[in-house]
Amino acid sequence: MEDNEFKLTKEDVEILNTNKGLKALLAKEPFNLEKAVRYVKYERKLKKLQVELIRLQFWAIDKNERIIVIFEGRDAAGKGGAIRRATERMNPRHLRIMALPKPTEDEKTQWYFQRYVKQFPKAGEIVFFDRSWYNRAVVEPVNGFCTNEEYDVFMNQVNDFERMITQSGIRLVKMYMSISKKEQAKRFEDIKSNPLKQWKMTAVDEKAQELWDVYTDYKNKMFKKTNESAIPWKIISANRKTSARVAAINHILNSIPYDKNKEV
Repeated sequence: MEDNEFKLTKEDVEILNTNKGLKALLAKEPFNLEKAVRYVKYERKLKKLQVELIRLQFWAIDKNERIIVIFEGRDAAGKGGAIRRATERMNPRHLRIMALPKPTEDEKTQWYFQRYVKQFPKAGEIVFFDRSWYNRAVVEPVNGFCTNEEYDVFMNQVNDFERMITQSGIRLVKMYMSISKKEQAKRFEDIKSNPLKQWKMTAVDEKAQELWDVYTDYKNKMFKKTNESAIPWKIISANRKTSARVAAINHILNSIPYDKNKEV
């Protein structure tokens, strides 16, 4: 075993002696006691947070609240995985997950925000955006998918746009999943080598490492400009997927004033 420096506590031993603990330990070789214990603790914490998300959803339905949760970040930053963990126990009839494809020819002729507005929540609904209108702040200019003029128009409008959203009564939560260049490269290799994940790799992903510094420049411009708005970004450290998911859910729960005493 690899865990020479990891000292097991009584609680850790009890965790490893459960079915989940043994399953986590035996899932991968070489066996790693620390990772197994950490994963079971993560699953227990996640379950408690998912109960709170259900409580939040009950509150939103009861109060006719409209909630938008945005996940942004580099390719392979774990946005989709965090959204899945956040929503997997919630009532699917009162939530939607939006990962919009590239705009159609008709959509290209419309106001940029229009196709996103079409997906906004109705009363009692939560909408999770796996990438959002912020495509135009980073992905599009980096990859040449918009003109400089279109980029400038977006940057001049986005704060006012979000002000209108929140003033209309919609609750908006914005998160950016942040990973290192090394971690992104590692995840890309995992995707490429796994037949079940290869579909995730796109032409944009293939250039992400090469364009890392350009992405960083536009990301920083986005933060500088849009942190002026009423809804600042929450940056989630996402090199470790499990802790990033917990942090993201915690931020959602802390951002919405739901009834924490409502029975589930």
